[in-house]
Amino acid sequence: MTLLAPHQPANKSDQAKAAHGSAGLAASNAWKSAALALCLGLLSVALFASLGIGAKAIAPLAAGQALWGIGAPETLVIINELRLPRTAIGLLAGMSLAVGGALIQALTRNPLADPGILGVNAGAGFAVVLAVAFLGITHISQYIWFAFAGAVLATLAVYLIGSRGRGGATPARLTLSGVALGAVLGGISNGMTLLNPEAFDRMRYWGAGTLNNRTLPMVGVIAPFVILGLVLAVLCTRSLNTLALGDEASLALGTNIGLTRAVVIVAVTLLCGAATAAAGPIGFVGLMIPHISRWIVGPDQRWILCFSMILGPVLLLVSDVLGRIVVPPGEMQVGVVTALLGAPVLIWLVRRKRASGL
Repeated sequence: MTLLAPHQPANKSDQAKAAHGSAGLAASNAWKSAALALCLGLLSVALFASLGIGAKAIAPLAAGQALWGIGAPETLVIINELRLPRTAIGLLAGMSLAVGGALIQALTRNPLADPGILGVNAGAGFAVVLAVAFLGITHISQYIWFAFAGAVLATLAVYLIGSRGRGGATPARLTLSGVALGAVLGGISNGMTLLNPEAFDRMRYWGAGTLNNRTLPMVGVIAPFVILGLVLAVLCTRSLNTLALGDEASLALGTNIGLTRAVVIVAVTLLCGAATAAAGPIGFVGLMIPHISRWIVGPDQRWILCFSMILGPVLLLVSDVLGRIVVPPGEMQVGVVTALLGAPVLIWLVRRKRASGL
């Protein structure tokens, strides 16, 4: 008994520390869950705003009834044929771009990385230019497949170039390869559109990033790719948390670094390729939303992806709504609005140490 007595205070102290740590973790998770619920509320508001606000304002109740086929014929046409596809594309594209940005930032350990760093936007744009200039394709339902194929091929090219030599596809090599290939494809695309004004006129709205003139069949085209990309992203979160510790620590913890990088690249290609094909090369969503998510919840990739999945559509849909009302009777493209909103917010965020660090 006397031998055990000296250890009892230490055991009680350890138990107190463990209890305090458990209480702190529970409080942190409760705060994150409350913030997540608030973000879901913001997403609901953004969805109804996207359905109700435009050249003709429609009340939320009437918009909800129209989704079930109840209401005036004009309201049914506006909601179901014009605004519902636009809102659905905005929801899927916002999720895809934000989660893709979070994955790229985690993979490269670079807080200023975005989906375009793998050449996704440049590859999609280059393929669309080729389709419009040489095949005469004019409608989004036709060149969406060219855009997606271009995004996939560009990402594969970046990975093959970055994996050459010793060390394989390291984050630095992937970044440099993506920037270089993106610059080359972007320059060729710009040159071709300048030489062919008709092609430039046909794709100028897509090139600025837009949700206008979308249809429900287009939603069905990109939805499977987005869902698969999100599933792969969720499966990578634990490995991405260990990658943040460095390659040596990740290997020590049993992480398959090569497999994780390959799965992340596939997920980013699926997500951002689908989003770019449907809505055009929209910037700042994949760069800014992961920063905001990291500022709210810290470095845990599981929480970052959850918040990015919700806040991405909020930003894109709110930007689209603002674009409808700032220059009546016309519209400002959503890609322009996200840049106008994103630039000052991003400058503020990167100046905060907690938000800018990984």
